[in-house]
Amino acid sequence: MKHDELMEREAGLHRGLTQRQLTMIGLGGAIGTGLFMGSAIAISYAGPAVILSYVIAAFIAVIMMFSLSEMAVAHPTAGSFGVYAEKYVSGWAGFTSRWTYWAAQVVAVGGESVAVGIYMTYWFPGIPVWVWTLAFGAVLIYVNSRSIENFGTFEYWFALIKVVAIVAFIIFGIAAVMGVGTPAVGFENYTKHGGFMPNGFGGMWMAVLMAIFSFVGVEVIAVTAGEAQEPRKAVPRAMKTMVFRLVAFYFLAMGIMLAVVPWINAGAKEVTQSPFVQVFDHVGIVYAAGIMNFVVMTAALSSMNTNLYLTSRMIFSLSRGNYAPQALGKLSKKGTPVNALLLSSLGVVIAGLIAKLSPLAYNYLFGIALFGALYVWVLILISHMRFRSIWKASGGEELPVRAPLFPYLQIIGIGLLAAILITMGLDQDFWNISWKVGVPWLIFLTVIYYAVYKRKLVAAKAEIETNV
Repeated sequence: MKHDELMEREAGLHRGLTQRQLTMIGLGGAIGTGLFMGSAIAISYAGPAVILSYVIAAFIAVIMMFSLSEMAVAHPTAGSFGVYAEKYVSGWAGFTSRWTYWAAQVVAVGGESVAVGIYMTYWFPGIPVWVWTLAFGAVLIYVNSRSIENFGTFEYWFALIKVVAIVAFIIFGIAAVMGVGTPAVGFENYTKHGGFMPNGFGGMWMAVLMAIFSFVGVEVIAVTAGEAQEPRKAVPRAMKTMVFRLVAFYFLAMGIMLAVVPWINAGAKEVTQSPFVQVFDHVGIVYAAGIMNFVVMTAALSSMNTNLYLTSRMIFSLSRGNYAPQALGKLSKKGTPVNALLLSSLGVVIAGLIAKLSPLAYNYLFGIALFGALYVWVLILISHMRFRSIWKASGGEELPVRAPLFPYLQIIGIGLLAAILITMGLDQDFWNISWKVGVPWLIFLTVIYYAVYKRKLVAAKAEIETNV
């Protein structure tokens, strides 16, 4: 399939997103409960060595970012990595990557909505989590059904709130650690309670599972390329800016939090409160803790909003590629795939039900979502390895962004992602839920692809050749 055909297949979406909005949407998708709430799970595994876990996760994310941004500049489509997998690997890879990413993000939306409900119990402990889950979900479904310009503006300010809050948190934390206006906390908590790596290398590696989830969402920039005003310029700039800001925010915020709050207090496998809120509770600033709780709730809502956007565009892309019902590829008068959005909103309902049934709803939902996201990341790196050789052989133009140290970093990235996926499958705590759900899901998609869609596509192609 030629470049022009890729673009034409998904035409109709409005190109109304600016580079500034792209960057904030990327931050909004990535800075969510993975950092503010999931970090508690990571800390419970690794203690202060969780910082090393985030180093590994960031390294993988940067590799993936360079590979994806190079392809996004060449093919700025809403189907993004799903289209690249279809074009450069196989139809099966394109089909399974988009459906799996859609399912993973639907589950992630549910996980974020559960987190919002948990945050709300800080102020309203008598109201069940599932009530807040469904209520906020309905509001964000409405926001996503409006025009892309409205979505971009809404998400920009949502993301800005948490960026400003993280910067303020870092400034406050540095003052507490160094003793500016308050008694110096220092860095003693890094070595107390069992040392820097209290649970050994195994604990540090297990924390990578949660750390890598904190970077899931950076790929939203490539998806927004289909609605960016100047994708060749905006996408690579926004991708680089967003990823390196994430790395700085995560390391500074985590480093400060672990210095102020002992890791045995911040870490918890059954999460009931964000460890970032505990920082303010720990130093006795109650009102500031309430403000921070509002910020982390806003972060979860922002991430929910972005994930709803992602899921609707994946289904839209599948429909336009004849891999899903035609109705899901239709656009409203404002250029929004409303039918695809409504189907993607199932995650909120599912999350509400799970939250009502299990106190570990957050853990289960994110274990399932992470499996799908990492499967897609592996396919992105494989697609890029094929893309580079085919693009060069076909005489493609020089692109404004190129992934460095190709293909060595891509091979390392695939190896690390495979190791993480294997670790999830072997875990007996709760991560193995990802394989129990993920593997049957991939088998199901494979059967559907070969039994239904591949046959249809072959028949359609034969009909076209006959008419010609």
